[in-house]
Amino acid sequence: MSVSPSLSPAALPFRKMHGLGNDFVVIDARRTPLALSPPQLERIADRRFGIGCDQLILLEPSARGDARMRIFNPDGGEVEACGNATRCIAALLMRESGQIEAVIETVAGLLAGRMEGAEVAVDMGLPVLDWTKIPLCGEPRDTARIPLDTSALSPDLPGWFSAVNMGNPHGVFFVEDAAAIELPRIGPALETHPIFPEKANISFAELRPDGEITLRVWERAAGATLACGTAACATAVAAQRLGLVGEVVRLRLPGGPLTIRRSPEGRVIMVGPVAESFSGTIHPSLLAGAA
Repeated sequence: MSVSPSLSPAALPFRKMHGLGNDFVVIDARRTPLALSPPQLERIADRRFGIGCDQLILLEPSARGDARMRIFNPDGGEVEACGNATRCIAALLMRESGQIEAVIETVAGLLAGRMEGAEVAVDMGLPVLDWTKIPLCGEPRDTARIPLDTSALSPDLPGWFSAVNMGNPHGVFFVEDAAAIELPRIGPALETHPIFPEKANISFAELRPDGEITLRVWERAAGATLACGTAACATAVAAQRLGLVGEVVRLRLPGGPLTIRRSPEGRVIMVGPVAESFSGTIHPSLLAGAA
């Protein structure tokens, strides 16, 4: 997204929110149009020289929902979906309206959220399982179990993976010990593997004896994060397709637990906590010269 820096206000209000440590800078542009260049987005996301976040969220008016949510990675690139951000924004909109439901417009479609006790549940929609729509390269086949030679990367990888699109593409690798995976080395290599034409979020899932799944994720363009909502959804769907779990799945990510369940129609419902850490204003000097 490229714009004139003159559209940046002198003092830009923001909120800092997170879902299980997956953190976001939220900027409200529903009343005053705002556009930021990729270098400006990068500066805000920088954890040493800016505010710091896994993604920047821009709220805009919506004719189809309570608000439109746009999601930007730390490199300034716009992405389609973020489950933890959706829960955060749903909580924000419900707090504003005093209602227990909210509808958010995203690039991936309309997402509905509602309060369930102290947690927020978001309907992430139907998973996309078709080879060409995930998308993947090569000869189409069953996406539940795709052979992939990973022997050069690590003996801890199974040599196959599951692919799911939850508004963005995911590759899920079921491993014996998720903690043993060298995430900073293996994650980027798989994210950019030629089988993923649009790159992919890469998950390493360990099925525990109690039926829960321990999950570590390398997010596309963002790197290792404490939690990734769409990865949790994709992993639950992949595990269900393989007959490893039932309709309700509990996943443990580094930032905490998420629950994923399926509706009778097969829609993916994600449930978990959200929090607002602080609010403030972005000084214009942070954005100066970064257009």
